[in-house]
Amino acid sequence: MFAIRFIKTQPTTYVLKYVNGRLKSEGQGLAFFYFAPTTSLVAIPLESVDVPFIFKQGTGDFQEVDIQGQVTYRVVDPKKLAQLLNFTLANNSLNYVSDAPEKLPQRLVNLIQVLMQSIIGKSSLRETLNATDSLVTAVKAGLAHSQEVTELGLEVLGLSILSIKPNPETARALEADVRELLLRKADEAIYARRNAAVEQERAIRENELNTEIAVENKKRQIREAQMEAERSVQEKKQQILEAEMQGNIALEKQNKELVVLASENLRCEADAKVYTLTATLQALAGVDTKILQALASMGMNPAQLVALAFHDLAASAEKIGQLNVSPDLLRELLQHSPEESSSKSTQLKSAKKS
Repeated sequence: MFAIRFIKTQPTTYVLKYVNGRLKSEGQGLAFFYFAPTTSLVAIPLESVDVPFIFKQGTGDFQEVDIQGQVTYRVVDPKKLAQLLNFTLANNSLNYVSDAPEKLPQRLVNLIQVLMQSIIGKSSLRETLNATDSLVTAVKAGLAHSQEVTELGLEVLGLSILSIKPNPETARALEADVRELLLRKADEAIYARRNAAVEQERAIRENELNTEIAVENKKRQIREAQMEAERSVQEKKQQILEAEMQGNIALEKQNKELVVLASENLRCEADAKVYTLTATLQALAGVDTKILQALASMGMNPAQLVALAFHDLAASAEKIGQLNVSPDLLRELLQHSPEESSSKSTQLKSAKKS
């Protein structure tokens, strides 16, 4: 009675039931009673399995790299797999009777390692470190066409390579090479920046010099314009002075001509007066002085006549013993003399004006 047992499997498990060496039933997610002494149960999981892997590979230039990744697979033909590997359950229906199910992922990893070795062995270290995507594509294609995978009834769902690392010494050498390259690029960047700064400084200095030259040219033009203006002003002043000098010379010439003309006029007047006086004197040359004095006294005022009389008296002073002049006569003379002198001066002024 204790030999009759019950088993219930999940939908992702494919069960093969053998009784006395013959296949009685098969399928996914079966549940049934069985007689343990004569029944063998084969349970093959159908769900996808993720298998991580890490292994060492040698490159074409004899450098060792560590490859870390993961492969995902599932069973698509459980009957083929059951014929090649022992997936028989133990009497407790929980464990397998052999370790073959545990070796299946390792067999797939070994196949991946062989495919990668065939590719990496032809590449250099630098090519291998940069060939993650191409390596995944090539290995997946190799697994898809692999006869071993097909005979095991497996299907590879995915493959990913997480890292490809060289050994520490090689990594340090590559880091040194890359570091030197980066430092060289940094030096080139610093040089380019300094060169650009020098070029900018040179351009700024050239602009400053060009500005100074332009400013000096403007100043020179302004000075030349000022000098030209001053020269024009000096020329105008010189022209004005020359014009004034020419005017003064012309004026002097005109004054000279006027002076000469005035001198000639005066000489002509003097000659006319001399001629008049000469003609008068010639006419009066034979006339008695007494008659001339009498003619000259005609039209004289009393004071002049008195003065003329005193003149005659003075001429005959040796013949006169004593002369008495009354005060009344002197008073009369003094009274008439200022008026007469003023009238004479008025007559002279009016004659000059005319």
